[in-house]
Amino acid sequence: MDELRDRTAGGRDGRGGLPGLAGTDHVGFTVPDLDEAVAFFVNVIGCDLFYELGPFQADDDWMQEHLNVHPRTVMKRLRLMRCRNGSNFEIFEYTSPDQNHLQPRNSDVGGHHLAFYVDDINAAVAYLKAKGVRVQGQPTVRTAGPSAGQSWVYFLAPWGMQLELVSFPKGKAYERNTPRRLWHPADPAG
Repeated sequence: MDELRDRTAGGRDGRGGLPGLAGTDHVGFTVPDLDEAVAFFVNVIGCDLFYELGPFQADDDWMQEHLNVHPRTVMKRLRLMRCRNGSNFEIFEYTSPDQNHLQPRNSDVGGHHLAFYVDDINAAVAYLKAKGVRVQGQPTVRTAGPSAGQSWVYFLAPWGMQLELVSFPKGKAYERNTPRRLWHPADPAG
């Protein structure tokens, strides 16, 4: 896969890519009710709320030009959060004349999910079920391929967003074949 890397740009570590690239700062997603989402992420998942912005709207085409949304879109509020050692994430609540209210599936273009690493996937699944969270089946245990050693299971936020639990406390099989490692929340400096 190294042959795919564009080595014409700088990158912070000289490996190419965006000049000055240090890593992923945050992901963002839109929810139908920001208060419900924050309560879920804080009270059920255990994330921390950092700050809130909004509302914001523009009388000109700023929203369309800068965010590729309808010019009369209103960003009602956004909240910036983090879950332990994971990446930051922004949760938005918007209103817009052309807003799609359907949650994308993983198979849809633009489909997405947010995954949480846990040490004990079975304990985490039992906890979610006790909180009334809809868990999508039983954990899948990878026994072959580069992800062998990993278990995962999807679950749904109250508004239908797909979320995932993932665990690989003894590592993944790919680690036996290379000194390179994917970022891991249990070893954030790794």
